[in-house]
Amino acid sequence: MNRPVERAWWRPLLASALGLGYVPGMPGTAGALLGPVLYVPLAWTVPGEPWQTGLVGLLFLFWCGATVALGGWAERYYGRKDCPNFVTDEVAGFLGTVLLFRLPGQPLWTALWAFPVTRVIDVLKVPPARQLERLPQGWGVLADDLLSSVYAAGVLHLARWWLGGGLAPGAASVSWFVGECVCRVAI
Repeated sequence: MNRPVERAWWRPLLASALGLGYVPGMPGTAGALLGPVLYVPLAWTVPGEPWQTGLVGLLFLFWCGATVALGGWAERYYGRKDCPNFVTDEVAGFLGTVLLFRLPGQPLWTALWAFPVTRVIDVLKVPPARQLERLPQGWGVLADDLLSSVYAAGVLHLARWWLGGGLAPGAASVSWFVGECVCRVAI
């Protein structure tokens, strides 16, 4: 593909989440990994509220703003709308989930739960995600990921409620969670 010459080197770097969006096979998931890389150290460094929420919120707004601001440019640069290499929306999606759902004092466990749930819901395109993708430029790229964040946070809150808070060490493991879900559904 012949891409236009890009004089601003930072645009492709930012649009691809520091190059992660160029990982073959799963560029969206690879790009979304920047979210936990940003969130976990921040949450460990700033464990107190309201500062943690405020800083996660600022990161979230930055990545949302980058998606909207770069949307038109990305369409021209990559030659299509919502190119798989343009992954700022995936970072914003993860950060949106952890803005709405966190296990207090457990940033690593928060990320280990929030990341796969957010990615699965984003890939499934739960309605009305497809309709939101029709919005112009960066808004369409971003809106379905924000909806996925809301759905993911809802699923995680329901899981925590259903399991009596057991989504962190000492209370649950991934295999225990899956087994518990299967048993409860079977009953």
